[in-house]
Amino acid sequence: MRQGQTIFLTGASGFIGGTLAIQLMANGYRVRGLVRSADKAAQLTALGIEAVMGDLDDLALLSTEAKNADAVINTASADHAASVDAMLQALEDSHKLFIHTSGSSIVGDDVRGSSKSEVIFDESTPLQVHELKQSRRNIDLSVLNAASRGVQSVVICPSLIYGVGKGLHTTSVQIPFLVSNAIQHGVVQIVGQGKNTWSNVHIDDVVDLYVLALNKAPAGAFYFAANGEASFLELAQAITHRLQFSKVEHLMPELAAAQWGVGMAYFSLGSNSRVRSVRAKTELNWMPRHSSVLEWISTEMPILKH
Repeated sequence: MRQGQTIFLTGASGFIGGTLAIQLMANGYRVRGLVRSADKAAQLTALGIEAVMGDLDDLALLSTEAKNADAVINTASADHAASVDAMLQALEDSHKLFIHTSGSSIVGDDVRGSSKSEVIFDESTPLQVHELKQSRRNIDLSVLNAASRGVQSVVICPSLIYGVGKGLHTTSVQIPFLVSNAIQHGVVQIVGQGKNTWSNVHIDDVVDLYVLALNKAPAGAFYFAANGEASFLELAQAITHRLQFSKVEHLMPELAAAQWGVGMAYFSLGSNSRVRSVRAKTELNWMPRHSSVLEWISTEMPILKH
């Protein structure tokens, strides 16, 4: 893509989308960002992003914006099938780029903190998808299949993301949740034994991958975004040390589910998700600059007052 071309970006006020929007503008692109509230629209405008008022249920709006843009990037939701279908239909036979954001929980298991999986996935590995994540995987497949209908469709599938965002929303999901919960309870709590392990990636490296995909990714490409891994016990120990707390509390999985919800307890915090970015590194020459989430927690992670 050339400087000055227009990118329609959903999730522009979110963690990934907001950070990506800042980088895209720095690279000379015009960014039109979907946003739901007038307040967020004003904040995006102040950053130089052209705010588009609406949400993922405004299918006609999404279709129009997709048709008028030179490329579309969806970072708003990995689970909203109707919006993805609307944008893909609008782009049929245009050969324009559509990048969809998934998440590596699609290969998450249900060990509830009890063990570290020996299974590691890359882009060429047949994926083992839990039934509760099959609908998300189906959306990924619909995006990839759109390549046969004249769409330069790409899926980027980040693992656990850490780092500080540069847009309106500066925090990711899993680590900030553990930190805020720890500050609330005075102890870092994890699901079960915390042996479950996730691959991870820094937000700045994620954004670099999107920019590379924007210019180099072939139609139908799927990329994991990961560069390092850690167990949740290791994450909890690093957070405990950083917060100067004394211990890690191991919650019974059922208690964690009652306290945080099944999705958060069993999948976001209690599962394994070990992936490798083989295709991204070889095909796009993606070279992540950050490799240690534990070091980031120890030296860079912002700490809320408590």
